[in-house]
Amino acid sequence: MRYWMFSLLLLGASPAWSAHAYALWGQPRYPAGFTHFDYVNPQAPKGGEMRLVSNLRVSTFDKYNPFTIKGNAPAYLSNLLFDTLLTGSLDETATGYGLLAEDVDVAPDGLSATFRLRREARFHNGKPVLAKDVKYSFETLIGQYTSPAYKTLLIDVAGADVVDERTVRFRFHVPNRELPLTVGGLPIFSPDWARGEDGKVKPFDQVVMEIPIGSGPYRVGPVRFGKDITYVLDANYWARDLGARKGTANFERVSVKIYKDNTARLEALKAGEFDLMRVYSAGDWARRISGKRFSTGELVKGEFEHKLPSGFQSYVLNTRRPLLQDARVREALDLAMDYEWMNRQMFYGSYYRVRGMFGNTACETRGLPSAAELALMEPWRAQIPAAAFGEMYRPPRTDPPNSLRANLRRAQQLLRDAGWSVQDGVLRNAAGQALELEYMDSGEGSLRTVAPWQRNLEKLGIKLKYRAVDFALFQQRLQKFDFDMATIVFQGTHNPGQEFADLFGSKAADTEDSGNYAGVKNPAVDALIKAITTARSQEELLPACHALERVIAHSHYLIPQWSAGTHRMVYNAWRLQRPETVPPYATGELWALDTWWARLPPQTSAEPR
Repeated sequence: MRYWMFSLLLLGASPAWSAHAYALWGQPRYPAGFTHFDYVNPQAPKGGEMRLVSNLRVSTFDKYNPFTIKGNAPAYLSNLLFDTLLTGSLDETATGYGLLAEDVDVAPDGLSATFRLRREARFHNGKPVLAKDVKYSFETLIGQYTSPAYKTLLIDVAGADVVDERTVRFRFHVPNRELPLTVGGLPIFSPDWARGEDGKVKPFDQVVMEIPIGSGPYRVGPVRFGKDITYVLDANYWARDLGARKGTANFERVSVKIYKDNTARLEALKAGEFDLMRVYSAGDWARRISGKRFSTGELVKGEFEHKLPSGFQSYVLNTRRPLLQDARVREALDLAMDYEWMNRQMFYGSYYRVRGMFGNTACETRGLPSAAELALMEPWRAQIPAAAFGEMYRPPRTDPPNSLRANLRRAQQLLRDAGWSVQDGVLRNAAGQALELEYMDSGEGSLRTVAPWQRNLEKLGIKLKYRAVDFALFQQRLQKFDFDMATIVFQGTHNPGQEFADLFGSKAADTEDSGNYAGVKNPAVDALIKAITTARSQEELLPACHALERVIAHSHYLIPQWSAGTHRMVYNAWRLQRPETVPPYATGELWALDTWWARLPPQTSAEPR
């Protein structure tokens, strides 16, 4: 799924704002009629091929529809095939520029947003993108066959109306500052994609292997199932000269190769089978990525700094499980993890600890709550951990003057307070039930990092089992919330909004395949998420973000893991070129896919930038 999270700055009784772009706070960086983004090369040649490796954990794909629940779609398909009404830039936050839409008009009361479509906008089948297609896409995405995340995200959208052939209006239940730009970021596709031989539009769950009909720069090309998929540049791409697209989509072909495991990927990289790969393992980066092609300068290891939100990759504790419903037990599990030792011994000091949900953004929470935060939290004091009214939570440390021993002693006390005691070396409750939990992972890649935590938990009498399953089963069990603990990579955002209702809202806790893996059901959390989505200024938004972060952190639903401040990527400097400027909000391999270009003709040697 790909969409941009934008927001509208409401101005009370001011007139409706109609413009080429929206900036959440302040003015857009680029004026109307801009020729290209500053970080692209507008003269980049079109042609050549970028050979990528799949960034998905699945070893193959079984559908071309990325929006339905069942099955797995190919890597990068959504990014390459579907345009949106608005698109973001990589050198600013919370700003959307017209793509399919040339103009956006928001009503003075904030209860509707009207988009006027460009006359030149075309689907891959040559038909124009019309208002009825936008309405169809929206209604399909909130239908019964797609991810429930869309339904949660768009819960306050009352509907979409066709005003005329190229004008569509979205109506809102409430004047939510994000909604006009959230709908502007939805993928748009043609109903012809789902049209059967009889001319009727099929139910969306029956659209499986039909080639998508979008309006993006690429189409699906040759496919070898289980091995690779190639996307081919649309020679008639309608937006190639737009300011928001100039200098992007420069490769004539994008081939995505599929390998069964990480070892196979690494060996294929060293053999030169593909041109670019993002590296997530600190051990691989430090010790296993080397060889002849690196010595000659053909393959280059690049670390690209960015200012993206750190996100909150975490061990998620499923509170639907009786053994994990007591926050004291969850905090004890957190205290047994020795991150500082892991960073020294396993990560080569290359990571920093995740500390909350909003790291590296203005929403990051520190110190004591402000008066505005307390005003939001006080009505819900009975549903909020007492500690949330004090200093912001920070993960336990083991570097001096802290120690693992002290943390384990604190954990023992919390477990005793929760009614657990050690009996014959096993931690049991009053009913004699042992505290045994299962950590589920898709493969055995994280066993090395979990093992030290297992040993520390054994000192408390807790048994943590490691369960490796194939990704299909992993995905299925997550969808059904059939797990005790699992690692989830939550993407960060500079502009939190309705998506947090999917991650932590009470309704999502009971919705299969939602993002609320922890099973959070707390009216205080629901109220704080509402405060975030209804904030009309940054001054209203920040206290709501801080209050929510305090409550989630002090409830110990998540045990924070780690993050990096750079994108680590290996790329072929003999085949690829890139712009001089690295935008601050570059998104790893997607930045390369979007703005790099091929060396034409190929050279046998080159100095990498």
